[in-house]
Amino acid sequence: GHALDAHADADAVLAEYLAHLAVERGLAANTLASYRRDLRRYLEYLEERGRRSLAEVREEDVAAFLDALRAGDDRHRALCDGSAARAASAVRGLHRFAVREGLAARDPAGRVRPPRRPRRTPRVIGAGEVERLLAALGPEDTPLTLRNRALLEVLYGTGARISEVVGLAVDDVELGDDPDGDGRRPAGGERLRLRGAGGRTRAVPLGRSTRDALRAYLTRARPAIAAHGRGRGTHALFLNARGGRLTRQGAWGVLQAAAERAGLGGISPHMLRHSFAARLIDGGADVRVVRELLGLASASTAQVYTLVSVD
Repeated sequence: GHALDAHADADAVLAEYLAHLAVERGLAANTLASYRRDLRRYLEYLEERGRRSLAEVREEDVAAFLDALRAGDDRHRALCDGSAARAASAVRGLHRFAVREGLAARDPAGRVRPPRRPRRTPRVIGAGEVERLLAALGPEDTPLTLRNRALLEVLYGTGARISEVVGLAVDDVELGDDPDGDGRRPAGGERLRLRGAGGRTRAVPLGRSTRDALRAYLTRARPAIAAHGRGRGTHALFLNARGGRLTRQGAWGVLQAAAERAGLGGISPHMLRHSFAARLIDGGADVRVVRELLGLASASTAQVYTLVSVD
């Protein structure tokens, strides 16, 4: 029991709550200091809205405060995601404590959702920049140049993750090559089988330039690179100069070197994935199709590409 009633001054309730956190919850000193700072700011905000006790606080007061945290004002800079989430947690804890201790009849913070974290818009590059990137690989058809062209074409032409690309086996490539020897290739038979997170497999159709680059690599380059390999051969699609599986770092290096020669800074494999998705959306593809091709677990993750254009 304590001497505070349901209309206790908000400052007095805050003092009790912080004591409870320190003694009963054993919160670390720096966490406690953060909670104290966040909640002092909250009470100042409530006072400006004419609320002297927690019993008078309404849901809209809590929601407005959480929005103000993210926006900042004359006295406070806007809080980052982590700090705003911590402050929201402190506010919810204070109101839960007030109800539990009989200092307020209702909890106005229980149903208030913290402001949604703004989604970062993915960086994308357009077709012209992709052409510059590919041109930077050079005109000569050496085995490694053909490999590098196929690698970049697959990253941009299928939207695959770099881990999926370096994990590809030769058997994962279906080029629809003339199975009956009658000079005809089956339509729509050109695709890549990608293994994503959790062992989920998906088949991604190949566009003409990606298919041509893969065919050139498989027939004119990979056998020559594999011949350099010592010991047993590997089934990996993309090989390093020594005939072993190309690593993630090796694939990154290929992209970085081409980007530097093309005068394009800060290009990552994931940016090519984003650009593939944005290009599909630009072309009128349904978000569900993009989700499927990218191997995304959630449709809302694919939704972000509707905000981007590569035009």
